[in-house]
Amino acid sequence: MTGSGSSPTPRPARAWYWIALVLTGALGGLLSGLFGVGGGIVMVPLLISLCGMDQRRAATTSLAAIVPTSIVGSLTYLANGHIDVVAGLIIAAGAVVGSIIGTNLLRRIPLFWLRWLFILLLVVVAVRMVLVEPERGAALELSWIVVLGYLALGLAMGVASGLFGIGGGVIAVPALVAVFGVSDLIAKGTSLLVLVPTSIVGTVANLRARLVDLPAGLVVGVTATIAAVPGVALALFLPPRLSSILFAVLLALAATQLTIAALRARRT
Repeated sequence: MTGSGSSPTPRPARAWYWIALVLTGALGGLLSGLFGVGGGIVMVPLLISLCGMDQRRAATTSLAAIVPTSIVGSLTYLANGHIDVVAGLIIAAGAVVGSIIGTNLLRRIPLFWLRWLFILLLVVVAVRMVLVEPERGAALELSWIVVLGYLALGLAMGVASGLFGIGGGVIAVPALVAVFGVSDLIAKGTSLLVLVPTSIVGTVANLRARLVDLPAGLVVGVTATIAAVPGVALALFLPPRLSSILFAVLLALAATQLTIAALRARRT
């Protein structure tokens, strides 16, 4: 399947296609639990390169897969005491609105610009993660200024979720750590909690627009859900600085792969 406004991309051989979906879900789920980002940051590039989807179809299918992944991941963080539920609900209020905006923009922005905006987002966040020194154990302090900041963060998170199919955690985790001074584990757990309503709202809108490869989304989602639990266990084990560096490396690799794919697509 391909999204509207793009040239058809040949789908891989059927057996490899389903294997590629399972691999995409496993890696996406593991990194979802490890970094609190939903997994779309990896699933979108893999759905494009391994499964032959275009940027739009990959984004919507990834977002559908994030629904069960974020539920299980957030519950695992909650069980370990690393979620601020109040902050999550405030951010989610802004994120739901942003998700509606993002899914509407997804249907209107040309694929060329979607690719390069996504790549730019990855590079900016990767640089930010390298520069910020996270602290473990920092608590969230609530005030009116912080509430407004959370709502603004949720709005940006929701727009990114609907537009790029990444859940928005790639924005939420660095922002909570760098701007609000939150513990890296609380940032990851709270981010996954916010992804639950955000990904649901965005996926419902995408399903109505018939933009989601639902069978592929189910395979990726189920696999990612299983892999999210050991990802959370690994996050509890890794030192915060090492976790940030690994996250930045992951983003840089994803940006490089997508840049190569975008340049090849332009030449052809």
